[in-house]
Amino acid sequence: MNKGLYDSSFEHDNCGIGAVVNIKGVKTHMTVSNALKIVEQLEHRAGKDAKGETGDGVGILTQIPYTFFKKSVKDFQLPKEGHYGVGQFFFPMNELERHQAMTMFEKIITKEGMTFLGWRKVETHKEVLGTKAIDAMPYIMQGFVKKPDDCEVGLPFDRLLYQARRIFEQSNENTYVCSLSSRTIVYKGMFLVGQLRSFFSDLQDEDYKSAIALVHSRFSTNTNPSWQRAHPNRFIVHNGEINTIRGNANNMLSREENMKCDVLDTEKVFPVVDVNGSDSAMLDNTLEFLVMSGMELPRAVMMCIPEPWENNPSMSKKKKDFYAYNATVMEPWDGPASILFSDGELMGAVLDRNGLRPSRYYITKDSYLILSSEVGSLDVPTEDIVVKDRLRPGKMLLVDTKKGVLINDDELKDYYAQKEPYGEWLDSHLTYLKDLKIPNERVEVISDEKLETLQTAFGYKYEDIKDYIIPMATNGNEPIIAMGNDAPLAAMSTMHQPLFNYFKQLFAQVTNPPIDSIREEIVTSTSLDIGAEGNILNDSPDNCRLLHIHNPILTNTDILKLKHLHTDDFESETISTLYYKNTSLKKALDHLFIEVDKAY
Repeated sequence: MNKGLYDSSFEHDNCGIGAVVNIKGVKTHMTVSNALKIVEQLEHRAGKDAKGETGDGVGILTQIPYTFFKKSVKDFQLPKEGHYGVGQFFFPMNELERHQAMTMFEKIITKEGMTFLGWRKVETHKEVLGTKAIDAMPYIMQGFVKKPDDCEVGLPFDRLLYQARRIFEQSNENTYVCSLSSRTIVYKGMFLVGQLRSFFSDLQDEDYKSAIALVHSRFSTNTNPSWQRAHPNRFIVHNGEINTIRGNANNMLSREENMKCDVLDTEKVFPVVDVNGSDSAMLDNTLEFLVMSGMELPRAVMMCIPEPWENNPSMSKKKKDFYAYNATVMEPWDGPASILFSDGELMGAVLDRNGLRPSRYYITKDSYLILSSEVGSLDVPTEDIVVKDRLRPGKMLLVDTKKGVLINDDELKDYYAQKEPYGEWLDSHLTYLKDLKIPNERVEVISDEKLETLQTAFGYKYEDIKDYIIPMATNGNEPIIAMGNDAPLAAMSTMHQPLFNYFKQLFAQVTNPPIDSIREEIVTSTSLDIGAEGNILNDSPDNCRLLHIHNPILTNTDILKLKHLHTDDFESETISTLYYKNTSLKKALDHLFIEVDKAY
């Protein structure tokens, strides 16, 4: 029974994440076992069905356990470490469909210049699962691929595997590839937290060794649980949600005609983002693509999840210029989010700019980094702890297991901020709306009578003017309204509605605190860059040829500046959106597109 203000229904708030990393890169089974212990303690951060027998999803990402595979693979000979990749597959249970998919994968691997070595059935114990998980259970197999002799180990080999995986995914929709890499492997499923270890025999074997282990217990808010949607993804585990996801995904897809690089055949991997995936899967798609295209993983994460920089008076100019440049090529993927990421050599953690998801970590005397969404998920004797800290908003933590070092946020970002003269590029090419000359023309002044006619025609009510517009115009105060507005959709109304009412925010059904843009100015950004986008994969001054607008609410003077914009980088054309009564909206839009094309 609940007592006082406590309500047990609030206990399940968001996903649980954890990581155990040996900073020196020493591979042990203890790393894997301790990571599984963390996720088993995070039961209160994992969703489950009403019967309590099927979970929303639990998983682990580790380095390839070479010792274990050398012992376990009997049907064929494995090359030495790093010279083969392993794919973890969720195949259909239907035997015919499964064999078709397996044959297709083998052919694609051969066509892409690699050698397919063979399959291994993953030993599982379905008796530990709930009914729903068994009903949806895939046939789990591992495929082994040999590296071509003319390809380097590590990222270059992973790049070939990535291209092959994307071709396979586009030609076979009924198979899900958890991971296909020469450096990392993912074990996951529709489990309760205790079922991950007991379901997969591999994870219980003492020879299953890794220096990196990331774990995740899922509490699904916006999507139904499934085997595929369990984390880890291929590069990240993610606690929270990306609230800007629709725009982020659309922008990535629209950039494809400009995204070119020397190291990857981009035509083979497009589309970059799977729009049917969850928000974290789409972020994972983007990070994976950027890394495979030649961008270093920490830089790719900084580009997608920047710290609050615009209004931070203590940040160096070099760092501000770096973030300002990134903003010209990539909009932020904003949370609340805490993200752990790894490519099998680096392991890092980052919080979004608001820092609304906790990430706490210990560093021990024996060179272990232990990180989780809360303290106490792994028992560590106090005398063994060297550092006890938490990740702060916008900050990043990085372990390089190859070099055996922990890199702090300042050192990491200073390194990337000085790689190119970002400040010079911005000064030379970025145009600011505030700096444009006001044309020698009169700003249109609307009479009170005409204003009232327009307000009536566009569906504005007396309350809209009195309660919303006037307070915002006079005091800069936005009235507080309910986020879960249950008014009927404007499209269903028989009354004239303001254009504003046709746009509804998609938001997660969880308790995110409201952000006060005035009191929390440091984490709030209203600026945007408009113009033709450059090539995100290539750092270049040409990417900065954009118009920077500090605030998306334009005054009549701002609009006048834009209407008369004629520079070396920008031309402006005005297209009428007026259309006549009894013309269908589709025809009017088609006509508008034609006019825009002509002007372009």
